Amino acid sequence: MTLPTRILFIADAGPSVGGGHVLRGLTLARALEDAGAACAFLAPPVALAMLDAFGAGIARIETAANTPAGLVEAAASAAQAFDAVVIDHYGLAAADHRAIAGGRPTLVIDDLADRPLAADLVLDSGPARKAADYEGLVAPRTELLLGPNNAPVRPAFAALREAALARRADAPPVRRILVSLGLTDVGGITGRVVELMLPLLDQAGVGDAALDVVLGSGAPSLPRLRERARTEPRLVLHVDSQDMPRLTLEADLAVGAGGSTSWERCVLALPALLLVLAPNQREASQALAGADAVLALDVADPDFETAFAEQLSRLIQDPLLRDRLSSASAAVCDGRGAARVAAHFLDVIARRR
Repeated sequence: MTLPTRILFIADAGPSVGGGHVLRGLTLARALEDAGAACAFLAPPVALAMLDAFGAGIARIETAANTPAGLVEAAASAAQAFDAVVIDHYGLAAADHRAIAGGRPTLVIDDLADRPLAADLVLDSGPARKAADYEGLVAPRTELLLGPNNAPVRPAFAALREAALARRADAPPVRRILVSLGLTDVGGITGRVVELMLPLLDQAGVGDAALDVVLGSGAPSLPRLRERARTEPRLVLHVDSQDMPRLTLEADLAVGAGGSTSWERCVLALPALLLVLAPNQREASQALAGADAVLALDVADPDFETAFAEQLSRLIQDPLLRDRLSSASAAVCDGRGAARVAAHFLDVIARRR
């Protein structure tokens, strides 16, 4: 009997970097398992909560490593029992990749193109990314999978795409707004944004619209938002939600972070005000805004709150704007990237064998 290809995932997570690395890794791991592989995650303390909440059925190898150097050492040891590795960690570069992989086929997931990488395959789903951006950073033999159609998006989103496109037709009035600013709620941004939004709903003429607020169980905003929700019927909290595809489908617009959930919103053509929460999100967010697929703001800008009020009110009150953003965002990404990347990586592994 042929044993399944064993693939080890190493993904960063934590209060400062969020949980997107783990979530997109889980999506890719499930696509690989659907294709016959066996996947496991190296799970340092910062990643355990994410795996516990969203990684049901995925094997994990727990480690106490809490520094990049410790993680490399633990991963190099664990990788000896695997046939290939997937690394999604901006704090690791080529020397670390080689130390972990030990010559095994390697996929590195990246968004930055800012450091040397050692990989057989590099995945960068940025909408503006070009092969030239990786010149001098990867070996000549390294294959590049670039662009949003390679983004690992859960198949449940693609399954709802037809229904979403029908629902967005003619830009229906705003009844539900999805607020999704990262499960780890970096810096308490979710609570800050919700407090800005509630009075704006009345001012924009949609005072009865519901806010579906998604965040993780460890989010710093959660206690305050739970207290607020007791007296604010428009505020609906979704903690560690397993049903993001449905919430995205049912929303009429979104206020979302500029990370990997951008592709989920694009698949379901959801018009969005995108907030840049970290420097690594700026390039992709600017490219999406340049393609007229989102409105984008950087929370680090000194006039952020004024600009936020102006842009959210504009998005609520202008159905033609929502319709234009919806059409452009739907053209960005079809949601089938996880299966594409899984098939390509398994082909790389087979060729290396």
